[in-house]
This record gives sequence, structure tokens and C-alpha cells, in this order.
Amino acid sequence: MRRFVTRLLPVLLIAGPLVATAPPARAAGDPVIVGAGDIAGCNTSGDEATAKLVQGIGGTVMAVGDLAYPGGSAGQFAKCYAPSWGAFKSRTRPAPGNHEYDTSSTAAPYFDYFGSAAGPRGKGWYSYNVGAWHVVVLNSNCSEVGCKAGSAQERWLRADLAAHPAACTLAYFHHPLFSSSFTTGGVRPLWQALYDFHADVVVSGHVHNYERFAPQNPAGRADPGGIREFVVGTGGDSHASFSRVAPNSQVRNGSTYGVLKLTLHSGSYDWKFVPVAGKSFTDSGTARCG
Repeated sequence: MRRFVTRLLPVLLIAGPLVATAPPARAAGDPVIVGAGDIAGCNTSGDEATAKLVQGIGGTVMAVGDLAYPGGSAGQFAKCYAPSWGAFKSRTRPAPGNHEYDTSSTAAPYFDYFGSAAGPRGKGWYSYNVGAWHVVVLNSNCSEVGCKAGSAQERWLRADLAAHPAACTLAYFHHPLFSSSFTTGGVRPLWQALYDFHADVVVSGHVHNYERFAPQNPAGRADPGGIREFVVGTGGDSHASFSRVAPNSQVRNGSTYGVLKLTLHSGSYDWKFVPVAGKSFTDSGTARCG
């Protein structure tokens, strides 16, 4: 059973019991993954503010889709994304969002910009290892690439997880299955595969706010051995409010740009939402994995 300790500075809402437990031993210099989705537009300064945060945090950058507004064109990647988050291109492992497909039905400018770092051209799903963790990047544009059980992506995911039986697994992709704003049920088969192989964390964007969920199963029922989802659509484009409180939602904020920093230990992880300068909302904690 995964147990967690939560430490919060001002937040909007908190739910669920806190269970104190001694975390596994940690090594100095354990790897970090940091990022957000819904990032860069030429008419906003939010992406420059979040880029300043990433500049001060080492590690792998996860760019969780909708990276160059409004349509993911080559010009928008060059003029809007490159001057801010483009500074970290050499350490970025991206996932495509729906706006990457607005200009091109094949998301060609996205694949052109990131090259091999974006995974196989036309697919956009791939995996890599960071320390003791296995990291899976998926393409949640299901109408473009397919997410159903038995689809090429879902079959690849199951084969990849079977071939990498790491104790701790993180996945990220653009569209969230769970959100207090709106959800994307098409990714449920991908969630199911991740759940079947005991993945620990899913990070998504698409909704322009921050939300953390308690571990749950693909049906949305609380499950101490399930997957914890973070929605981090806070990269700088705009803000979005909440229309309800989804089951298992623990923390929500719809007015702060920032990035999620994940420190990946052997047997556990720390999370911290880092806000842009001038904002006080944050969220941090520790949980076991594996």
C-alpha cells in the first residue's frame, strides 16, 4: 500500500486523511523531472515567468502538450515557444497536445521542432529511464493516433511496461482522465494499462489549472494502490476555473502559473508545485512508489 505525507502552504481545498510514515532512504542528487503543459503564446508573458522557474531547476523537462499557441505552427514554435521554454530544448522530453494538431493533421511542426526527442514521428509515444524510475510518454490525441484497447499505442504501452518492470513508474500525456473542470474518457484504456502494471503517477495538462488527486483506479474509485494524477496546465497560456469537485480531488488552484517538480527517489517521490514570482500557492508532499 502506498502511503503519503502531505505538506501544504495556502491552497484552496484539502481532503483526505494524512498518514505519517518514514520514507525510504534517499540519495543526494536523486533525479528530478520538472514541467507543465499549456505553455507558450506570443500574447502572454506567463510562459516567460514559468521558464524562469525551470531555469533554476535542474533535471529533465516534461513539456506536457499545447506548447505553442494558438495552433502549433512552425512559426509559433519559433516565435512563441523558443524564446521561453526553448532554452531547455536539449533536456526536454515532450508530449503532444491537441493544439499541436491544429496547424497540421500530423503535428508536423511539433515533430520537426523536437526531432527524435519527441519519439517516433507520427506516433509521439516513447519511454525512457531516469534513475530507478521508468517514464512513459503517451499521445492522448486519441482521434489522431488511437487509444482504444487493442490500438497500436495501447499494445505498445503494455509491451513497454512488461519489458521494463521498474519498481516505480511515471507517465505523462496531455489530456487528463480526471479533472474538476472536464475529463477526457478516451484515455481510459491507457490508464487501465498503466494501472494493470502498477504505475504510480500520471501527469497531464489540457485544463489550465492545477489539481492533485488521491490514488485511484481507472474507474475513479479511491484505491491506495492506484495511480496519483496531477493536472498541471499551468505553463503560462491562461487560467481556467473549476466547475465541480471531482471524486478524490485533494487540492485545486485555478489562478497560479507554475511548474510541478518531481524528485524521484528509489522507492518514493517528492512533489512540489512551484509558483511563479509573486504568487503564494504551492503544494508539496511525499509518497511511496512500487
